[in-house]
Amino acid sequence: TPPPPPRPRRRFEKLRYVELKHGRIAMLAFLGHAAAAGAHLPGKLAGDLAFADMPKTGFAALAATPPLGLLQMFLFVGFLELKVCKDVTGTGEFPGDFRNGVDNGAWDSFTPQQKLEKRSKELNNGRAAMMGILGLMVHENLAGPAYVANEYFGLPAPF
Repeated sequence: TPPPPPRPRRRFEKLRYVELKHGRIAMLAFLGHAAAAGAHLPGKLAGDLAFADMPKTGFAALAATPPLGLLQMFLFVGFLELKVCKDVTGTGEFPGDFRNGVDNGAWDSFTPQQKLEKRSKELNNGRAAMMGILGLMVHENLAGPAYVANEYFGLPAPF
C-alpha cells in the first residue's frame, strides 16, 4: 500500500469531502423544499394525518411531523451515513467518490479534464444550493414566505 499523504493534504481532502457532502445534502434539501411546496405523497403519514394535510414549508412541516416520523428520518439518515455513503472499497478517485466498484463505464469514459470539469460543477452547484437552502430558511423564519421572488413578481405563493 502507498504511504498516507502528508497531513495538510489529508486535512484538505477531509474538508473537501465534507464540503461535497454538505453540497449534495443542500441540493436535495433545496429540491425537496421546492417540490413539497406543490406536491405531496398520497395516503396517510401517521394515524389520521394525511401527507396532504402537512404544512408546505420546511420548519412548519418539521414541527408537524410526528415523533416516530422524526425517529424514522434520523435512523434512515444514520443508515445512509454509516453504510451507504462511504468509500467502502478504498478505491475512490477523489473525496466523495462513492462508486465502490459499481460503475456503468460512463465516468471512466471521460478525459481527466472532463472529470475535473464535472467535479468542479458539482462542487459549485453544491455551494449554490447551500446558499439557496439557507436563503429559503431565513426568509421562512423572518417573514413567513420562503419564496419571496414570487411576491416580487406578483405570482402566487406555492403554499
